[in-house]
Amino acid sequence: IWQGLARSDVRRYKAKFCNVFDLRGHVAVIKAARQLKPDWLVGNFGKEYWPLILIGRLLHVPVALFRHRTPPMKRLSAYLIPRLAQRFLAVSKHARQAYLDRGIPGQLVRVLYNPVDMELCRPDPCRRSEILNSLGLDEEAIVLGYTGRMHNGKGIFPLLEAASAAMAEQPRLHCVWLGDGPDARTLRERAAAGPTANRHHFLGWIPDVQPYYSALSMLAFPSIATETFGRVSVEAQAAGVPVLGSDIGGVPETLEAGVTGLLLPPGDVVAWRDAILKLCDPALLASMGAAAHDYVQQHFSTQVIAGQFLQILAGN
Repeated sequence: IWQGLARSDVRRYKAKFCNVFDLRGHVAVIKAARQLKPDWLVGNFGKEYWPLILIGRLLHVPVALFRHRTPPMKRLSAYLIPRLAQRFLAVSKHARQAYLDRGIPGQLVRVLYNPVDMELCRPDPCRRSEILNSLGLDEEAIVLGYTGRMHNGKGIFPLLEAASAAMAEQPRLHCVWLGDGPDARTLRERAAAGPTANRHHFLGWIPDVQPYYSALSMLAFPSIATETFGRVSVEAQAAGVPVLGSDIGGVPETLEAGVTGLLLPPGDVVAWRDAILKLCDPALLASMGAAAHDYVQQHFSTQVIAGQFLQILAGN
């Protein structure tokens, strides 16, 4: 974010909040605000909430706060912060509902999805060829991808079972795993013990996953634990990649079921196997991929989300 702001010639000031009581952060924000005289103060992280509310009151500047997770916040904070901030924004309808379930009035919580840079996530056939070549795969390979943290709640073990079962019926199918985490070793061991071990490719943690989306035929978002949103789902679709997503939490809000991807029961190995095989059809992959790119352009692109944010700040 810092580098992106620099590329856009936005003035930047460092203000680090180690916690809500970090006075160095308070002083830095007050100093910058007095120089810039902003129309709004905007915060993204929980440790910024109370400092920005206090500074906003001190300087008579309205405050907009984003919540990228569903509760828990401490009960008192969950009650007061949406009422004290002039705008309180959840990143999905699912996240918003979690606050309404805590008794927060609906008019206090707006929804604004995470934006996606369409240029960074664009479809790129040259990237695809380069990455497939680095994996020892030819252009005819069908590549199922997973990117994210490797732990049980992400649904990686049912996905491994489903992908391996699909491989038994589709010889061109491969699975690329991007990420690391506490269950990565176990996942690798289970894959290695199976009959399709050489078709599971574990690349570990990748700092910049965007180039890899173009190498995928489809992306799996198989979480069995509730997700607030699903950024990788939206990024993959921006690259023209259909998504298989768990019908849980905020994931359904990231795709158009039956058009840009498929929604599936979390952890249902048979349903996931069948869906993977269904998307091995080249014509279906092509039509869903094209629809996915257009869908993200219309609903999640930076320009669209920025416009919606300005409307929310304006009171619309």
